[in-house]
Amino acid sequence: MSSYERFYEVVRSIPEGRVSSYGTIASLAGLPGHARQVGYALAALPDEHDVPWHRVVNVRGEVSTRRGGHTFERIQRVLLEDEGVPFDQRGRVDLSSVGWPEPPAR
Repeated sequence: MSSYERFYEVVRSIPEGRVSSYGTIASLAGLPGHARQVGYALAALPDEHDVPWHRVVNVRGEVSTRRGGHTFERIQRVLLEDEGVPFDQRGRVDLSSVGWPEPPAR
């Protein structure tokens, strides 16, 4: 299985209403330190796919910016809000409450 397919498999596991970071996806796919490649993989998705790409945010809980305008950022935020994911005034989601997988109890 290619690294992209491994990333897609992990992203498909993120439940509705939850988000994960690029780095977490890379680690869960067995490729720690490859967060940037997760972004490349999601950008390379074909038009017809079943990968919920919108559930992946950066480590600060922000929708990452992309080249070529803000269209995808707006779409991603709307998709997340439609799933009940709240954003604060800074445009961030609280990974401690909606992050996946849940962090281990302290």
